[in-house]
Amino acid sequence: MDSSDMVAAGPFSGADRAAVYRAIETRRDVRGEFLDRPVGDAVIARLLEAAHHAPSVGLMQPWNFIVIRDLALRRRIRDVVARRNEEAAGMFDDERAAAYQRLKLEGIVEAPVNICVTCDRTRGGKVVLGRTHQPDTDLLSAACAVQNLFLAARAEGIGAGWAVRVLCEACIARLQRYSLRPWAGRVLCLACIARSLGLSLPSFARPLPVR
Repeated sequence: MDSSDMVAAGPFSGADRAAVYRAIETRRDVRGEFLDRPVGDAVIARLLEAAHHAPSVGLMQPWNFIVIRDLALRRRIRDVVARRNEEAAGMFDDERAAAYQRLKLEGIVEAPVNICVTCDRTRGGKVVLGRTHQPDTDLLSAACAVQNLFLAARAEGIGAGWAVRVLCEACIARLQRYSLRPWAGRVLCLACIARSLGLSLPSFARPLPVR
């Protein structure tokens, strides 16, 4: 592209800039206090569109999105997660184990919609620009998509909670059956999506300051 064709990006307006920073600063994992109101298809489509606009290494866009509304499937996933949470609690010392068990760690059934975000590590072929010496950049790219999804959810007044760290292979196999096309790789995020009352939840750890 000739430099004469380029246009300066320029800053957002003050109101738009403040809205962006507000979404970033007030985003929280939300796994409870859900409102009994549906999340419409148009809202879900906007969230997925925002996620799909995330940057990705070599433009490989390794993510897939599986929208799960089926209650029976969400209950099966919840049961798997509950067992894995029990195992995880046993990995902490007594005091932290008790604190862990008091946390609300998922809202898989309470939320009317789950969005499973996967990372297809085969997309783009064997050699992808930017992955030649750092193969995990595809996972970082998919994480950017998750972040976009959560920020867009905040802007829509939608609560979103991340509940993936404890999914197992059997659970993943069930999710694959719900996908519109086959996918390879790993589940990166199971987001519980619902209209929510609150943003702040008790924390297991304290955030660090930037300095």
